[in-house]
Amino acid sequence: MKTIKLSQKVVLVTGILLLCFTSSNAQFLKKLGKRAEKAAERAVERRVDKEATEKTDQALDSILEPGSKKTENPSTPKKDNPVAGSPNDNSSTDNTSGKSSGPKSLEVYSKFDFVPGDEQLFYDDFSNDFVGDFPVKWNTNAGGEVVMLGNESEKWFKLKSGYNIFFIPNVPKLPKEYTIEFDVIGIGVDRTSSTSRLRVDLSDDDKFKEGANFVQASIPFCQYTAAGITIENRIDNEREIYSTVKADIRNKIVEGTHISIAVNDERFRLWVDETKYIDVPKAIPLDKITTLKFHANNFKDDSEQLFISNLKVAKGGVDLRRKLLSEGKISTNAILFSSGSNTLKPESMGVIRQIFQVLQQDTSISLKIVGHTDADGDENSNLSLSKSRAEAVKNALVGVYGVDAGRLSTDGKGETEPVADNTTSDGKSQNRRVEFIKQ
Repeated sequence: MKTIKLSQKVVLVTGILLLCFTSSNAQFLKKLGKRAEKAAERAVERRVDKEATEKTDQALDSILEPGSKKTENPSTPKKDNPVAGSPNDNSSTDNTSGKSSGPKSLEVYSKFDFVPGDEQLFYDDFSNDFVGDFPVKWNTNAGGEVVMLGNESEKWFKLKSGYNIFFIPNVPKLPKEYTIEFDVIGIGVDRTSSTSRLRVDLSDDDKFKEGANFVQASIPFCQYTAAGITIENRIDNEREIYSTVKADIRNKIVEGTHISIAVNDERFRLWVDETKYIDVPKAIPLDKITTLKFHANNFKDDSEQLFISNLKVAKGGVDLRRKLLSEGKISTNAILFSSGSNTLKPESMGVIRQIFQVLQQDTSISLKIVGHTDADGDENSNLSLSKSRAEAVKNALVGVYGVDAGRLSTDGKGETEPVADNTTSDGKSQNRRVEFIKQ
């Protein structure tokens, strides 16, 4: 009898909890977003524990915690909760999924070879959009909405799923060489179909068709099997490439991950976090691609939800090394920090690695590293922040790559030398940058 009464109480309490849970979609998203942050922290720690040595850990600890000789317990998660669009978060790759920016994470990314373009064409973190609205910088033949996910300051674009639904950011005509970056997360996709995918389309059609010329990279959200990443193209309506590359990214999808794409003439490359999965030298139809599109297929809108944020498209992404050697100076907004801090994000290592290669090739070169911020916040605080960020870059070059500290000097200009409008998210993103100057 007691067992029966206890079971009844459990059922009653469970029912109440379920009712509370479903009463507010916004709360649902916030809670799941935070769970994703925690899960991502743990996943990064597990992966890194296998790869980093104790000696490297100690060297890298000093990068993010200058002056501290304390060695962290590798089992302790490192919390990093940047806020997209908040003051001086210079990231188009804002780490909303909670991936650690700790020392071990930098080590994982130390061989990451993606380098973002240096001339920004488009950036959207949806900070200027109202929750519940379709984002103003995009177009579609269906629908979608901006939502809060995780921290209340973070905004994400929820894509509506459908066979012929496209989402088109208002990017200027794509050049021959450019990069694309965005954050993506799937919520409620535990049992989603093997055909549930986010497709990134590069097309000659600027409306809502595939086009006669296109390249499509299809990112799987399936959880019960490793579905792989598919790349397909057509040139003048003739398919030349259709291939699925083995990739198990199931954990990354539900924890939140960062996608990087580089296009150089005909070459197409795609990374998921620090791992490159696609590298096809003859995929792009030359002189035909004009438009970037997103296509979400086979998601159940009520239970399986797909979100993207921090989309950045930039011209270039070829080789900052040659530019630094030939011009003696480069400026980049691809070195990223957690919001309001000098904590380097691991995605920055692609650029920092190229700087190291310049210094390695020509040992006579010395560099001055100069940090810049946007105009959000206090001017004096921004000046101090810009200097500490420049110092963090120096520490990464010294601690990760072994550069002689005597070859590097640092400075910061705060918000005093903007290159774009500080009243827009796009402009602020351009103003948050780091310069390297040959001495």
